[in-house]
Amino acid sequence: MKLSTSYRSIWNISLPIIIGSAAQNVVAMTDSIFLYYRSEEDFAAIGFVAAFYIIVAAIGFGFSRGGQILIAHYTGKDKPNAVGRAFYSTVYFELVLALALFLFMTYGAYWLFAMLVDSDVIFYKSLEYLDTRKWGVFASYLGVACMALYTGIARPVFIIVDTFILAATNIFLDRALIFGMYGFPEMGIAGAGLASTIAEYVALVVFLVYMVFDRQNRQYLRGKLPRWDKKMIREIVGLSVPIVAMSIVGLGSAFFFFGLVENFGERDLAVTNIVRIAYLILSIPAWGFCTGINTLVSYFVGRGERYNVKIVLWKTAYLCLGVSLAMGLPIILFPREVLYPLLGDERAYLIEAAYPVFWVLLGILFTFSFGSIFFNGLIGAGQTKKALLYQTFCALVYMVLVFLVVRSGWGNLTMAWSTEIVYWVLMFGLSWRYFRKPRWRNTSAPRPLASRTAPTAEDQEKRPVP
Repeated sequence: MKLSTSYRSIWNISLPIIIGSAAQNVVAMTDSIFLYYRSEEDFAAIGFVAAFYIIVAAIGFGFSRGGQILIAHYTGKDKPNAVGRAFYSTVYFELVLALALFLFMTYGAYWLFAMLVDSDVIFYKSLEYLDTRKWGVFASYLGVACMALYTGIARPVFIIVDTFILAATNIFLDRALIFGMYGFPEMGIAGAGLASTIAEYVALVVFLVYMVFDRQNRQYLRGKLPRWDKKMIREIVGLSVPIVAMSIVGLGSAFFFFGLVENFGERDLAVTNIVRIAYLILSIPAWGFCTGINTLVSYFVGRGERYNVKIVLWKTAYLCLGVSLAMGLPIILFPREVLYPLLGDERAYLIEAAYPVFWVLLGILFTFSFGSIFFNGLIGAGQTKKALLYQTFCALVYMVLVFLVVRSGWGNLTMAWSTEIVYWVLMFGLSWRYFRKPRWRNTSAPRPLASRTAPTAEDQEKRPVP
């Protein structure tokens, strides 16, 4: 498929990904909303444990991003056999990784939560949720591998359908299992975990059925399953380890933030969870555009068109900002009216307490739109190690600022959230500085991804490191 730098091309690639990449956000938000109606303790607990599980999901998603970058690169080079090998290698590795994370959640989560949580109520409710949620890691990791294939070959449309199936299934089962409706047992927060797990398996089965009947992907998925490809696995790991580390650093800092806010008390944690719900909604477009820019940048690098990279970065950032503000301004200006249909009157006082923080979200959205796009352009260009260094530096600055605000006598929740603006300003500045280099202005054929290791059977030409 031929891609261009036009707004139409960016939108056609990004829209399905925006919807598809919202899967974990949709699951976390749905769980939070239903538990909001059950009790303030359940609502506070889901804010903490959902932040932990999103880190788990992000690890699998990070490794799939490495596969996606390779798939897009080989698509740009018109090498369908290499695309297929990259996909199957991603699947094999995701399965091994899912098993490792499942074992950690089974035997290590208790000790981790014990170190981070002060409240016994939050601690035991978090473990109760994780006991049923951990089984979904296998479906989640296989699902992101399938998404990596269709995103990498620039055919992500079915991801929209699959995400709607995931969301609809999760909403129905949340209502049934949390409150004990339609003949199901009342399980509370454990029911939220079970509902999300079942929904992920339903979505995975639907996606696999679609892949079986999709004739267009047969040029990539031919014959029987290939053997474990060590060279391809090394390439995926070489790209993915920094991406996964970035996810852990980024989401780990968010988890650190929730842990500190919990020290303020359950009320402030519940208020932060209200803001988190709004942030989950408003960040969906940006993360979709981020995944899209990974594909676009890697595609243009594969085709030898580095000069198109800066063009597509700026256009995507402007498009991301426009969509984010169109979604965000109603929530920021009229939070009670917009969130009322979701949250009702039961704890409307939490929405009122969150008013000042909603204004901070406006600044976060603006800086997030530019910082996240340019940063993910760096990842799509194969500069994953450099990106990891940038994110680690920004996250350390962020965590120090959050710690100072929360632990000081003058800090408050609004100031704590404001530190994220500093994070994204730093991220944009570092990434923008990298793309000012001359190599992104000339029209000569580019050199391949920096994190390459051994060449594949179809890629034996000499490949200097940029």
